[in-house]
Amino acid sequence: MFGLESMFDLEFMRNAFMAGLIISLLCPCIGLFLVLKRYSMIGDTLAHSSFAGVAIGLVAGFNPIITAFIFTTVCAIVIELLRQYYKKYAELVMSIILTLSLGIAIVLVSTGKSATKVNSFLFGSILTVSSDDLIIIGIVALICFIGIFLLYDKLVYTTFDEEGAKVSGINVKLINYLFTIMVGATISVSIRVMGILVISSIIVVPVATAMQFKKGFMHTLILSMIIGVIDIFSGLIASYKLNSAPGGTIALASVAVLIISLIINRKKL
Repeated sequence: MFGLESMFDLEFMRNAFMAGLIISLLCPCIGLFLVLKRYSMIGDTLAHSSFAGVAIGLVAGFNPIITAFIFTTVCAIVIELLRQYYKKYAELVMSIILTLSLGIAIVLVSTGKSATKVNSFLFGSILTVSSDDLIIIGIVALICFIGIFLLYDKLVYTTFDEEGAKVSGINVKLINYLFTIMVGATISVSIRVMGILVISSIIVVPVATAMQFKKGFMHTLILSMIIGVIDIFSGLIASYKLNSAPGGTIALASVAVLIISLIINRKKL
């Protein structure tokens, strides 16, 4: 009806939808913990940090997703480390990392060696999702899901009551380090489809939409992942039809779904 069959005849579209499915489940899953921890700015900061990782990969001739993963992971660890020194000024840490990352990215891009390929990472491009990228995205996502599963109880405890978790014997510092690394990994594997500039939207907006329904933690987690799939799939289809950047189209789709949920829940009141 909408030419979807012909769309899936194209390998890059199949790759894009497979990558989209993975990150639409992973990003909101990580995003719920981020939102409840009041860590939303960390996600945004690491999203911009991935820009430097991509630039390093393009200039050095390595896979940009791998270099983005390494650089973003290092930034995630540094953020958590600096947060121990600036406990009352967490936003200061974000500004430091953001300044460093953007400085590195701008310097490298200005050399001209990577300028022609940067746009696909900034705005997202379904044309650039290769089979190799899909394998990397799948492996990293699997590791993150296993990490969340193994640490689930401790993550939930530290999310709602960090002091109580410390008293109960949980190594909160280690949990926070591992979680921020998972955030960095999630962002680095999502940049192909979403684009660096709007990647935080698929991490936060589906969670904001799911929270409107006022369900318990697990129900909100599952609902945010379902909404993430709806956001990305509708955005990718619209992007294909409109020949627009997928990242921006997905961001608009996610906001549209949020507005619809607000209207639905307002009528329930």
